[in-house]
Amino acid sequence: MITLVGLGPGDPGLITRAAWEMISAARVLYLRTAVHPTVAALPPSVVVRAFDDLYEQAERFDEVYERIADELIARARGGEAVVYATPGDPLTAEATSRHLLRRARAQGVPARVVPGVSFVEPVCALLGVDPLEHGLQLLDALDLMVGDTTVDAPSWASLHGFTYTPPLLPFPLTPTRPALICQVYSRSVASHVKLSLLERYPVDHLVTLVRAAGVVDAEAAVELPLHTLDHRNDFDHLTSLFVPPLTPLADLRGPDGVAYVVARLLGPGGCPWDREQTPQSLRASLLEEVHEALEALDAGNDEALVEELGDVLINVLMLSEMARQAERFDAGEVFNAVAGKLIRRHPHVFGELDVAASDQVLHNWEAIKRAEHATKGVSRQSALDGIPPSLPALAAAQKVVSKAARAGFDAPEIDHAWDALAEELAELRAVTTDPAQAEAELGDLLLAVARLGWRLDVDAESALRAAVARFRRRFARLETLLNGRDLRSLSIDEKLALWERARDDG
Repeated sequence: MITLVGLGPGDPGLITRAAWEMISAARVLYLRTAVHPTVAALPPSVVVRAFDDLYEQAERFDEVYERIADELIARARGGEAVVYATPGDPLTAEATSRHLLRRARAQGVPARVVPGVSFVEPVCALLGVDPLEHGLQLLDALDLMVGDTTVDAPSWASLHGFTYTPPLLPFPLTPTRPALICQVYSRSVASHVKLSLLERYPVDHLVTLVRAAGVVDAEAAVELPLHTLDHRNDFDHLTSLFVPPLTPLADLRGPDGVAYVVARLLGPGGCPWDREQTPQSLRASLLEEVHEALEALDAGNDEALVEELGDVLINVLMLSEMARQAERFDAGEVFNAVAGKLIRRHPHVFGELDVAASDQVLHNWEAIKRAEHATKGVSRQSALDGIPPSLPALAAAQKVVSKAARAGFDAPEIDHAWDALAEELAELRAVTTDPAQAEAELGDLLLAVARLGWRLDVDAESALRAAVARFRRRFARLETLLNGRDLRSLSIDEKLALWERARDDG
């Protein structure tokens, strides 16, 4: 039999009577750590053996847990009545206990838990917090530390010249509920906790650092702004962090906060203008915001891109909330649809499929799409079906030629695309007086340009937008070089000279 008991939060008076009787009757008391105030008050007749040395020998905490579990189970299987004591309550923020119980059950070794007083009760008493009033969340500080960044496999960052840092996903806290984070035992851990919390909380959010809660004449609570959390040096194994909840209107760095704002705007007492909109009236807004996001992207303006992507998101959430109120669908179904699609269409990431290159990824993507359409009873008559008619013409042209090529309608050599471009240009030059024919030939030329762009792996729509933006910048510089002259009065040679000067200026 293995019996797990708790030593309480630190004051010997908070050890339960059942735990004290079990400890007093033990021949040997095994401790995860002897670094705990209660240890000095244990009965002198009890032989104490702590596992602190394992923390110095092992490279990972998991390895420590395994070695503690292996030794205790081996002793129990040898006939010893094992009593294992942990700080606080054996099952509250105690990874070794969870590991030990799983291993004991798997090997058929009887185990029982004698509940104790955890660190939660004295922390709540010190702060005057009812853990059930607002749904207190409990979290180990180590759960707020990002994973290992030394990964051999490529990431987007590594392929584009950046250093990869993994995200903390899913974020382990709901910011609109209070949280108590334990095991903030060092300044380094506090720094990791601070950086992770800053992903969702304001920099000046007031948090409370709690030390030695439940230990007479030692407990203390200090309120401080989140961004200063790791500016201190008084961390130890009895240090916890209380994070008060954000109001929904302050939870602005996560999807729930903006979704709440949109729901309020469209709800009772919301914005009259927003409530008057319809999904169709938002169509123009959605298109406009996407184009503004593209403009910011082309300009390389991160500040503008952040704002414009937010505007696109507003439209997505507005449409989803309107649909929810109309009992058609909600944002959860939108998230579910897109997440499920990404998982299904990336079996090489979320499944067992191996792929050698990106072209194979695209081939698998198209095959999975066809299977999905067949499941839904959607039958596409042509390989060119599924292109939105609202796409800009140049983008639609490139989409058409790429789909046709994937269906097998394309020459393997890029020279064919160059020859087709030259041929279409010659045909356009040959047109004289027929406007309809000129329009047709110009359309063929633009289609040939889109095809060549696809073969060169260049997005024709983005390339043209960038060219127009360059033209506008240079033309503005040309206008400054006129010095009051009328552009129409200049000769072609003078105009070209000014244009060259404008180009030389950048």
